[in-house]
Amino acid sequence: MERKIIKTSDGSTTIQIVDWNEQYHSIHGAIQEAYHVFIKNGLSLFENESIAILEIGFGTGLNAIITSIESEKRNLKIDFVGVEAYPVNNEEILQLNYLEELNVPDYKDQFTEMHASEWGKPCEISETFSLTKQQKFFIDIKDVDAYNLIYFDAFGARVQPELWTEDIFLIMFKALKKNGVLVTYAAKGSVRRAMQAVGFQVERLPGPPGKREMLRATKLLNDIR
Repeated sequence: MERKIIKTSDGSTTIQIVDWNEQYHSIHGAIQEAYHVFIKNGLSLFENESIAILEIGFGTGLNAIITSIESEKRNLKIDFVGVEAYPVNNEEILQLNYLEELNVPDYKDQFTEMHASEWGKPCEISETFSLTKQQKFFIDIKDVDAYNLIYFDAFGARVQPELWTEDIFLIMFKALKKNGVLVTYAAKGSVRRAMQAVGFQVERLPGPPGKREMLRATKLLNDIR
């Protein structure tokens, strides 16, 4: 399928899959969306501790690099696992302008190492951030009680509805530790109901620019299956 780099409303770039009219990040602002959904409403729940994060859709590495930046600010030691079935190629990575837009030139080596690191092997990106990339389908995730936080950043249900089902969210539920949290940009009623069906307590929260709402799901102690 045809892919191209496009600029979003906040000046940051993303990858568009032309045949699907679908982007890796919001056209209303890739960086704004990432910070609103995954940092403000996810990572900000944790401070001064060691946590494990699972990202569903490693993609461009945007969520990983901003999480690494925030790990230092929040005194977090993060073990980050990014799952991706179809890795972004090097030519596309070189066209992404996240470091420039974030004004963090000192993180260039980190961002480069994130994409250059070997799949399937842990890589110490910094003193506060370790990355393991896994190339596989989401349905093949087998982790149990392993993560404090999940960034659910799959392509939208309009183009890949199979990624937003009860089967997938049960895998996510099992992968989270007690009181673990899943955050996603999605807000469809069918997605919320699928989350609730497997045991999550689900909140509707204000969405990022261009979206009215987003969802945050919690695996409460009394919901353990």
